[in-house]
Amino acid sequence: MEDGKVYKVVELVGSSPTSWEDAIHSIVAKASKSIRDLRVVEVVKLDVRLEDDKVKAFRAKVNLSFKLEED
Repeated sequence: MEDGKVYKVVELVGSSPTSWEDAIHSIVAKASKSIRDLRVVEVVKLDVRLEDDKVKAFRAKVNLSFKLEED
C-alpha cells in the first residue's frame, strides 16, 4: 500500500505599506528561505493598520502549507 502525502500548515502574518498583495508576497518570500516545497497559501484575514486616520500598513494573515519530507 502506498503511503499518503502529509502536509503541515502554519499561520503567518505579513505587512506592507503598499498593498495586501505585497504583504502576501513578502510572507511567501520570507517563508521560502527556510521552508521547502511550499504548496498553498490560504488568505485567512486582511486588515489595515491606521495611524492618524490614515492607512499605514496592509496586513495579511495566511495559512501556508508545505509538504513534509519523506524519510
